Parts: sequence; structure tokens; C-alpha cells
Amino acid sequence: MATEVRAEVLGAGESRGNAWTITLVLVLAALAIYAPILYSMVLHWKTVDDYSHGFLIVPLALYFAWERRRKLRRAPVEPSLWGVIPLALGTLTLLIGRFGVELMNMRVSFVLTLIGLVYLMLGRRVFQILAFPLLFLFLMVPLPQSLVNVIAFPLQLIAADAATSAMHWLGIPALREGNILHLANAQLFVEEACSGLRSLMALITLGVIFAYFFRKTTAERIIIVASAIPIAILVNAFRVALTGILTHHLGEDAAGGWIHQMEGFFTFGLAFLLLLGEAWLLKLVWPKLTRATARRATA
Repeated sequence: MATEVRAEVLGAGESRGNAWTITLVLVLAALAIYAPILYSMVLHWKTVDDYSHGFLIVPLALYFAWERRRKLRRAPVEPSLWGVIPLALGTLTLLIGRFGVELMNMRVSFVLTLIGLVYLMLGRRVFQILAFPLLFLFLMVPLPQSLVNVIAFPLQLIAADAATSAMHWLGIPALREGNILHLANAQLFVEEACSGLRSLMALITLGVIFAYFFRKTTAERIIIVASAIPIAILVNAFRVALTGILTHHLGEDAAGGWIHQMEGFFTFGLAFLLLLGEAWLLKLVWPKLTRATARRATA
């Protein structure tokens, strides 16, 4: 009897090991198939500063998966045909990207393929454990330029308008014409690079990481991540206003060079501090809100 039980355990362990081995082989095969697409994406991270945070996404996703290693050891491996759905979506997205020459679709297809392989070969329980690291990979995919243009220009106008209002409040003469600020001694162009999209993408990624490590409830995490958007817009408007103020007092040199770069570091640090402050307030307020909601529910 003991021998039969031991044989069943060994058989289950061998089957589990085989499933993980096959999954790893399939993931490596997917990496080989998608290698040209992934290579172009890495080049995008390198050449476009808005997506330089992409280099951090894969190492962080691997860390998040490694952090779940104990749960993965205990989770049953139960291959599921439901994995065919994300695999089919990945294939369809890849075809659409190929025929439409749309890089975002092809890059998203890779993440969908990984999700499908995990679900198909390892099952629902393993996928639930690895869901966050897998979904986190979507943050490494750059947005298409057509969508960037749609997003960036309104952000440029918001930043220019807020900067003009701030300078008027300080008594500095300024006139906004679209994304151009006319000062007494210079003209400032709020270009796409100054739209705040770079800080927006980086701050959303930072917000996801911060919420994961420092907030426990799903609602708190959603609030932290969602708040990264208005914080990034607000801080970028402050940066443009600061550039206008310094240009008024110091001349056009303040709108470029090391001064402009230091403004970028300072304002991103300010955005991070605002995110920290919000998390601290949530830590104080959230338990009270939760208790108050629980009391109303039981009343």
C-alpha cells in the first residue's frame, strides 16, 4: 500500500515537472518566434525616452513571479483548454499587426501568447498566481504614434494653459497661442516631449509597483494607480510654468540645457513625493472608511 502511494506521488511529481518543462520549452519557442518584434521594441525603449522604463518591466515581472515560488510549488498543475482563448487572441492580434503594419498589436500578441501558454499547460490555479506578473508585462508595450499624438497634444495645451495662468498670477506677462507661450523676452514651445507623456507613463508604472508593495487592498491599489494620471499632469504643468518663470528672469538658456534637465528630475521627484503623501493619507483614512462602511452594512 505504501509503495503504491509513493508511486502515485512520484508519478504526480513527474507529471508536474513535465508540464513545467514543456511550458518552459514553449515559452522559449515563443521568444524565438517573436524575437524580431521584441528586438524592435527594445530599440524603441532605447531611442524614445518616454518608454525607457520598459527596461525595468521584464526584470520586475520575473521578480514578482519568483516571489510567488512557494505558492507555485503548492498549486496543482491542471492543464486547461481555456488557455486556447488568449492563444487565439494572440494569434489574431499578431495577424492584424502583420497585415496592418501595427507594431503595438504584434507586441501585445506576445504577452497574450504567454498568458495562453501558462493557462493551457499549467491551468487556472497557476495562472491566478502568475496573473499579476503576466499582466504587468503589458506596461512594456509602447503606444502607437497615432495614439501618442492624440494624447500628447491635449496634454501640451493643458500644460501651456496652466503655465500661462501661473505666470499671470505672479504678474509675469505671457500670452498663449496654442502650444506656444509668448513672453516679454522669448517664445516657449511646449513640444510633444514637454507634454508630460513621459512622466505619465513612468509614473503609472511606478504607481503600479508602489501599490503592489505598499497597499494591501485592491481598492487602495486602484486609487494609487489611477491618481498617478492627474498627479503627472499637474506636475508637468508645474514644470512648464517653472520653465516660463525662469525664462522670464534668466533668459532663453533656462528653457534648455542642464537647467531644463534638472527641472525634469525635480518635478518627477515631486510627483513621487505626492504619490507617497497620498499613500500615507490612505493608510490613515482607509481603515476608518472601512470600519464606517462595515458599521453601515450591519446597521
